[in-house]
Amino acid sequence: MPQNTIELISFDLCPFVQRSVITLKKKNIDFNITYIDLADKPDWFLEISPLGKVPVLRYGDEVIFESAIINEFLDEITGDSLLPSDPLSKAKQRGWIEYASQVLVDQYLLSVADNAVDFEKHATHLKQKLSRLEDEVSDKGFFMNDTFSLIDSSIAPLFTRLDILAKRFNQTFLQGFPKLLVLSKNLVEKNYVSDSVISNFEEVYVNYLKTNKAFITL
Repeated sequence: MPQNTIELISFDLCPFVQRSVITLKKKNIDFNITYIDLADKPDWFLEISPLGKVPVLRYGDEVIFESAIINEFLDEITGDSLLPSDPLSKAKQRGWIEYASQVLVDQYLLSVADNAVDFEKHATHLKQKLSRLEDEVSDKGFFMNDTFSLIDSSIAPLFTRLDILAKRFNQTFLQGFPKLLVLSKNLVEKNYVSDSVISNFEEVYVNYLKTNKAFITL
């Protein structure tokens, strides 16, 4: 286990932060979390975050940014790696982690779209990407096989949000994607995923969409 103090700087609704919290919890790493308001970023945060984005990880006196990089770092400083050892397999998984980032962006854009045209456009993009994921995902419980890996950390925040959209707004984007439905159910029920967001995440997320007059809430 790492000896340096670990602090994750976060925004309470950010899916990219959630990725790193999942990894921290999955690997049983002790950490502190500090929440900031992205609409009013403190000066100290802008000084340490080159892109002005979360998550940022403080590791002792050092700073690491970007969720995929943070997750690999956390994996490398602990045992039982969540990435394959084979270079080709590792490279392919890194590619799908980046792909998952783009899926999260599509999900965010459709969720905050304030009109039907934009909503349908982003929903189409999301479904296209989900179709590609359906072709790639295993049928063994996790993305690659029967073992949790960093791609699962990266994709799980999508399922957290799609689960809420289905429950609260009857938007069932995973219908027609049976392997993704199995993966989603398996991941969202894991403690390291369900506990990776604030305790009232669903209400805060729904209120955020309603406050921003998202089309999906109408």
